[in-house]
Amino acid sequence: MFAGLPELGISNGEDLKETLTNCTEPLKAIDQFQMENGILLPTLQSALPFLDLHGTPRLEFHQSVFDELREKLMERVVVIAEGKEEDRYRKLEELLEKSFPLVKMPSIQPVVMQVLKHLPKVPEKKLKMVMADKELYKVCAVEVKRQIWQDNQALFGDEVSPLLKQYIVEKEAALFSSDLSILHNFFSPSPKTRRQGEVVLKLTQMIGKNVKLYDMVLQFLRTLFLRTRNVHYCTLRAELLMSLHDLDISEICSVDPCHKFTWCLDACIREKFVDGKRARELQGFLDGVKKGQEQVLGDLSMILCDPFACNTLVLSIMRNLQELLSQDALPRDSPDLMLLLRMLSLGQGAWDMIDSQVFKEPRLDLEVVTRFLPAMMSVVVDDHTFTVEQKLPSEEKSSLSYPTTLPESFNRYLQENRVACEMGLYYVLHIAKLRNKNALQRLLPALVETYNDMAFGDIFLHLLTGHLTLLSDEFGSEEFCSVVFDGFLLTSFSSKENVHRHTLRMLLHLHHKMSPSYMETLMKTLEPPKQVGFISTLSLISGGELHLNPSWTEIIFWSGTNNLCGILFNVEQLIVL
Repeated sequence: MFAGLPELGISNGEDLKETLTNCTEPLKAIDQFQMENGILLPTLQSALPFLDLHGTPRLEFHQSVFDELREKLMERVVVIAEGKEEDRYRKLEELLEKSFPLVKMPSIQPVVMQVLKHLPKVPEKKLKMVMADKELYKVCAVEVKRQIWQDNQALFGDEVSPLLKQYIVEKEAALFSSDLSILHNFFSPSPKTRRQGEVVLKLTQMIGKNVKLYDMVLQFLRTLFLRTRNVHYCTLRAELLMSLHDLDISEICSVDPCHKFTWCLDACIREKFVDGKRARELQGFLDGVKKGQEQVLGDLSMILCDPFACNTLVLSIMRNLQELLSQDALPRDSPDLMLLLRMLSLGQGAWDMIDSQVFKEPRLDLEVVTRFLPAMMSVVVDDHTFTVEQKLPSEEKSSLSYPTTLPESFNRYLQENRVACEMGLYYVLHIAKLRNKNALQRLLPALVETYNDMAFGDIFLHLLTGHLTLLSDEFGSEEFCSVVFDGFLLTSFSSKENVHRHTLRMLLHLHHKMSPSYMETLMKTLEPPKQVGFISTLSLISGGELHLNPSWTEIIFWSGTNNLCGILFNVEQLIVL
């Protein structure tokens, strides 16, 4: 407990023990020891007997004085560090030399840690001693840890890794949330709100103003993105930079070549739209990548690969197409649309670019503009024509029926081109938002085969299930249910566990709208070979508890608030509680 005192020439318990062992008059020896090692204030000696008369132990008095002096000293360290004296850090280093031998003493340790915290460059020897001692490393301030981390990437990686895992878990939990709503979905939180998340704040604090640590985190994110293809790492890359921007950490923002681009894109994400002015700004940043600095495109592509950026780009494309349609204009004649497609293509190609290390913008397939988009717009025209036809007086109506097939080029590009596929998927969401049952029944079967199975990705399924709640009354029709489930979702649920989970999420909200006979058939289809597997999955996606009766023929779902809000299922019928 008192290790280090002898190094400073201060007596400790061992010295007192030795004194008492070798002395002939113990009381005199104790008085002498107290005088030599007590508070060196002559006027205090005459005052101490008054404390004795009041029954105050000497230990209590000395401890209170010690605590007061320690607080004063710690405050003085801050004053010195924040002062403007040229030799302020030399003074702190001298104090560190005197106090560091006592760093293991609990009562002195806060002073040592305070000095270490306010030294911009802690002596290497002291850093190594702190790093080698787990207890010291644990209690030292993040300012000290930064100095340790910047030369120990593995140690920094050990600290960051749990946070990155936590971030991915939180994102995936949001995608599988049991709440289904078009108004409150994965993309609802504003960029500013997302940056207040625990992981982003902790990473921002760990990095501080240290450019080297920032670069390490970016390298971790690139590596993990490469290894897993998980686009949430792209989101974190953008959120981290903008969190540092919010704190005005110019030391990092000024050296990150993606800063201004990300800042501008962040404003677009906040408004869920890329207007003409910002589109030109973004284009300027892309065109401004100089020869020899092409590697910047790798980071720009990651930022554009962020699902929140992709969502904003495609929503802007949809809005742009609607304006072109109202103006009878062609897609290829819109510079804003071409830029949006360029950025979407760059984001979609992020993984390939970083994997190949060939930092060159992917060339946009012009047939996406000249063939796919006109085909998609023709579907819009078909739908509009049918809607107008239905509103005509009966004597003016023709025998026009709603189209059931799609243009061949539309289907082909959904399967062969990821940029076209992304736009096609968002068009389906747009149709669902308009509650257009006919168009939805026409489009959903085309999603069974899409580029890289994008239609069965978590983000699209999360959005689609939320949008389908707008057509909840249509689920009373077995024909409509057959298109949604048999014609789309159930075509891959057996091979894709995530599709199973999203289907169950939707059923929790819509089962009461469906006919008991269809629901019974659907539940049997969804039920795994072992009923326990189904129960576990339902419990997992619901976030609540499941209580089973002994016969295993009933499932009663209790929500997290202990309100009965679920379903009772048996072989004969489905009863909504």
